[in-house]
Amino acid sequence: MSNRVTQLLGIQYPIIQGAMQSVATAKLAAAVSNGGGLGVIAAGGLSADKLREQIHESRDLTDKPVAVNLMLMATNIPELLQVILAEKVPVVTTGAGTPKLFIDDLHAAGIKVIPVVPNVKIAKKMVAIGADAVIAEGMEGGGHIGTLTSQAVWPQIADAIDVPLIAAGGIADGRGVVSALALGAEAVQCGTIFSIAKESPVGDNWRQAVINADDTSTVVVGQNVRVASRALKNAETTALLQVEADQADRAAFNQRLDTALNKAVREDDAENGVMYSGQIAGLIKASLPAAEVVTYLMADARKVQAAMVQL
Repeated sequence: MSNRVTQLLGIQYPIIQGAMQSVATAKLAAAVSNGGGLGVIAAGGLSADKLREQIHESRDLTDKPVAVNLMLMATNIPELLQVILAEKVPVVTTGAGTPKLFIDDLHAAGIKVIPVVPNVKIAKKMVAIGADAVIAEGMEGGGHIGTLTSQAVWPQIADAIDVPLIAAGGIADGRGVVSALALGAEAVQCGTIFSIAKESPVGDNWRQAVINADDTSTVVVGQNVRVASRALKNAETTALLQVEADQADRAAFNQRLDTALNKAVREDDAENGVMYSGQIAGLIKASLPAAEVVTYLMADARKVQAAMVQL
């Protein structure tokens, strides 16, 4: 399949792996890219030196493009940017802010810039500053989210911009891929299904929690402190909701989220850690190698498309 996104990114399939902090490592990203999609290394929580190591590791594992994601609320963005520029990373995705101050520098180095956006207004702003494409994420997705559903936001953004739209939020099979394309997207970004891929650093408890999930297994925490985040329900999310109700400080709440995420990833603590996952987790019934996830999404999408009734 060839379209504006595959040509822009130099990939075989219009499948992008979501940038999940502490989960989207070089190993996972390289495996996705080897499968024909675009793997993404999450720079959130990394030092400049650690990011450089991750980029080098990914290049030891694949000769395909691998992107880096920047969460712009981080305090070390200038240092991370220097690494990205020096290493000539081909694609940068951004979230939690605007890349306006450095997008020209990235473009001058031949780097494509793709912001994640929650609504039409911000999508237009990103296009106006030169975004090469935008990722529109619906609130069904895991991790940090906006307030609009995927089905509502995808077509409205598609109609409002002239650069490619990449759809995210609630995609884990061919039906999701086809629906995104039907609503104006030219590619999809998936997080939850890749979060439990064989190359992911999460442990067996996290994997099993996703596999055991149903359509009501996630909850959104942090809405009242402007860091709305979707995760699997457990003891920690219950505690976080109480902290939020007690009018927690935003910075302190964010710090607790980061600590709980690390506990989930590094200690495989499925009760006292935060396991970011989307509402689509209920569809995911197995942990597969990342390349097989890419193949499955494409094959299932073709199957769904072929079976559709012509109107």
